[in-house]
Amino acid sequence: MKKKLQIILKESQVFFIRKVLAIFFVLTVFPVQSQSKSETFLTPSDTLHIKRRNAVYISEAAVLGVTLIGLNQLWYKDYPKSSFHFINDNNEWLQMDKAGHLYTTYHMGRFGAEALAWSGADKKHQLIYGATVGFAFMTVVEVFDGFSAEWGASWGDVVANAAGTGLYVSQELLWKEQRVTPKFSFHYTEYADLRPNTLGGNWNEQILKDYNGQTYWLSMNLHAFAKESKIPKWFNIALGYGAEGMLYGDSESVPAEFETQNVPTRQFYLSLDVDLTRIKTNSHILKTLFSVFNTIKVPAPTLEINQFGDVKGYFIYF
Repeated sequence: MKKKLQIILKESQVFFIRKVLAIFFVLTVFPVQSQSKSETFLTPSDTLHIKRRNAVYISEAAVLGVTLIGLNQLWYKDYPKSSFHFINDNNEWLQMDKAGHLYTTYHMGRFGAEALAWSGADKKHQLIYGATVGFAFMTVVEVFDGFSAEWGASWGDVVANAAGTGLYVSQELLWKEQRVTPKFSFHYTEYADLRPNTLGGNWNEQILKDYNGQTYWLSMNLHAFAKESKIPKWFNIALGYGAEGMLYGDSESVPAEFETQNVPTRQFYLSLDVDLTRIKTNSHILKTLFSVFNTIKVPAPTLEINQFGDVKGYFIYF
């Protein structure tokens, strides 16, 4: 179920990005008047705009409510129920799924807070009612899991979800800006070919299912930590975490024929990155696009070291 949940959440992010690209294309071919209307609409309000704020609340409640109802009807109802219980899945997939929970919850909360900022809501309301959207949604899903005889709620997932929300909220309280941003990147691996039903039969599935090709990053803006320096405001250094050699969630599930072929290995990365939200522009259309695409790590030169001390360098790493 944890894999299924992450697929659903990532598919929603991919869909959102595609919609933004479509909007961007339309705006580039439509008359200037249309672009002007879009700029006006996307410009954040200086003071509280009641209609915008209500629209944000209603939209968030509707989207999350429909998603949860659909998840319950399409997935949980086909499996037996049980009393509420927890499971320990913290050893699965070398904690790559937990990194995914942190990443997803952070950005759901960030988008929620930015939506309220667009409505002119104050910082308190942004943090209470916007930044917590991701944690609230994921908590309900954990409750669904907890009442399912097939799975169970996971303390590890709850902690990862709280960490994602906490990462956003703590930076706003401490610095009033986001200096450290979780990001995501993906590259093809040969492991998906060995278990296509689990890890994906094509590229579109593999980007969602194959933990071996996923990398989660903490991208840090250097200028934000040295305001008086001449470091470009958009320049970031990123620390990444990934893993490979994983065909099953835990070592106990691996069949004998795969035990000697693949050794699950943790990988740590150091790379360059760009904070798209700090690129100077007066266009609120571009600011919106930069905010959306700042969830993705920019391909760049990268240094890798794994848990065995092996070091690799990449001219460009995805």
